Amino acid sequence: MENLKLTEPFSEFKELKSIDRATMMSVLEDVFRSMLIKYFGTDENFDVIINIDKGDFEIWRNREVVENDQLEDPNMQIRLSEAQKIDPDYSVGEEVTDEVKLADFGRRAILALRQNLTSRIMELEKNNVYLKYKDRIGEIVTGDVYQVWKREILIIDDEGNELIMPRAEQIPTDYFRKGDTIRAVVVRVEMKNNVPLIILSRTSPVFLERLFELEVPEIYDGLITIKKIVRVPGERAKIAVESYDDRIDPVGACVGMKGSRIHGIVRELKNENIDVINYTTNTQLYIARSLSPAKISSIKIIEDEKRAEVFLKPNEVSLAIGKGGLNIKLAGQLTGYEIDVFRDTEGVEEEEDVNIDEFSDEIESWIIDELKAVGCDTAKSVLELTVEDLVKRTDLEEETILEVMRILKAEFE
Repeated sequence: MENLKLTEPFSEFKELKSIDRATMMSVLEDVFRSMLIKYFGTDENFDVIINIDKGDFEIWRNREVVENDQLEDPNMQIRLSEAQKIDPDYSVGEEVTDEVKLADFGRRAILALRQNLTSRIMELEKNNVYLKYKDRIGEIVTGDVYQVWKREILIIDDEGNELIMPRAEQIPTDYFRKGDTIRAVVVRVEMKNNVPLIILSRTSPVFLERLFELEVPEIYDGLITIKKIVRVPGERAKIAVESYDDRIDPVGACVGMKGSRIHGIVRELKNENIDVINYTTNTQLYIARSLSPAKISSIKIIEDEKRAEVFLKPNEVSLAIGKGGLNIKLAGQLTGYEIDVFRDTEGVEEEEDVNIDEFSDEIESWIIDELKAVGCDTAKSVLELTVEDLVKRTDLEEETILEVMRILKAEFE
């Protein structure tokens, strides 16, 4: 067997623990029968016996005994004189079964057989990896970083399968080196050039959802339901949760005693700020909770436009908007409403302040709308922020903001 160099393909097959025995037998027999058809024109009169455990096989040919001068097909028939060399008791019309040695096919046929067998093994293995991970989409997998490239990372799982995590699927602050252990969720599996391509992600909301399932038993058991997750990877995330059992506080269960449960998730996500919100069908209350940690004075819902006008105390506006406008952006994604923030000046002395609309003769209307969209509806509310903050929160250029500030400052000088 070793001289024929078929031992390696057999041993490879034996190592594929995830391939069921029936499939192994079928593929191996198919490879041998293909060789028989190519060599003899048919495989109907052959029995192929395979022993996977020992890595061995036998091929037996069945032929009918005919008179010496009536031989027409040497593959299907055997002369009486040749049959009697095997056993003197054979007579015409009986069936002779004799073993066909692989060496009889010649070295070229044996090499072709080995190549075909190796090719089928690899094809079966690739298909098995594809099917295995196709069923694991949405699950967290763990692997070791094998290679770090500019655009992606190559990861090897515990079975030696290759997984890919593109740069776009990595948290911006992620930094991995060869040998590091990494956790991510399977987001996509496809066959590319007959090779399974398994894409992992750490930026997907599903990754955050699975981390909560691992850390919070009540979510895993179905006592608490995750209604929706929105996130800006590495920066901030909001997760709405609901409990069908009044005795369970969903937010408290997710956070844990002194933050014990959520701390592990935050560390995994490179200190991503996570707001856990109690879901409700009350739209106003849901929007108010989504803008946490800001405290809302009042909310006006405009259902036709799927828009909400939120009024806050002046000192709460920056909290509602958040760094770089992230808080209000995620709140809008979570609730499905476009949220506009306004200062509630009732009961607050703002005599010296001036509504930003008053400057429409000096500042273009679209610039004013842009400032109002981020809660800056008065001159002082704009001047209280830095140029950097306004650049991040709006789509305005730095030069435009500087000019606006110059005009507003002139009003108070």
